[in-house]
Amino acid sequence: MCTLLIEHSISDFDTWHEAFGRFAARRKDGGVLRERIMQPVDDPHYVLIDLEFATVEAAQRFQQFLETQVWSCPANSPALQGSPRSRIADTAPVRSTNRSQGAGHHPDERLDFNPQVPS
Repeated sequence: MCTLLIEHSISDFDTWHEAFGRFAARRKDGGVLRERIMQPVDDPHYVLIDLEFATVEAAQRFQQFLETQVWSCPANSPALQGSPRSRIADTAPVRSTNRSQGAGHHPDERLDFNPQVPS
């Protein structure tokens, strides 16, 4: 699994979200398995989008679609301000530093970090 990470400024969230919704079928056809929309807690005029794909190639094709057919056309991205930033990321392999005790993790395994705070 890999993720297309997108972030950009917007003029209005509702306008942006409506435009985002118009491309739901294209996201599905493009191989998007999961999507997540976030906003910074201190900036209602900024969005961060994670689109998850099965392969890097599918993510690259969709990134090209966004660059050439969505972001370059104001009618397709009415609330977009400035140039979006996008990157494709894959889950980093986690390697144990204590292999002699068999404490390794599978490279596809995601680890949650929940530190214990002393009382």
